[in-house]
Amino acid sequence: MQTPDPRHSKRVAIIQELFAASFNQKQELSALTQKIWQKKEEIDPIIAKTAPEWPLAKLNKIDLAILRLAVYELLVDREEPVRVIIDEAVELAKSLGGESSAAFVNGVLGTVVIEENLE
Repeated sequence: MQTPDPRHSKRVAIIQELFAASFNQKQELSALTQKIWQKKEEIDPIIAKTAPEWPLAKLNKIDLAILRLAVYELLVDREEPVRVIIDEAVELAKSLGGESSAAFVNGVLGTVVIEENLE
């Protein structure tokens, strides 16, 4: 049996914390999740701009958590290649999100990459 990638497991934990924090602002967060949450005012407008047909309040909370993590990794953290961040976000959306989550996350992140000149 294959051992899960520790980076994947870490991302799942961050998404779970971001998801919980979207319902309970007093949620205790790990250090990295806190950094992402603190950048929310910078990250959320980027998500809103690249998914204009979906106001943030109407987005599936799991999809929003995945997008917040991925946009943070793309624009702030910048430790992984763009393709790796997008592929991982899409895989997380497939396993944690709804039926159309993977396509939605892929489309939003593709637009972020183009609009932020990350290619």
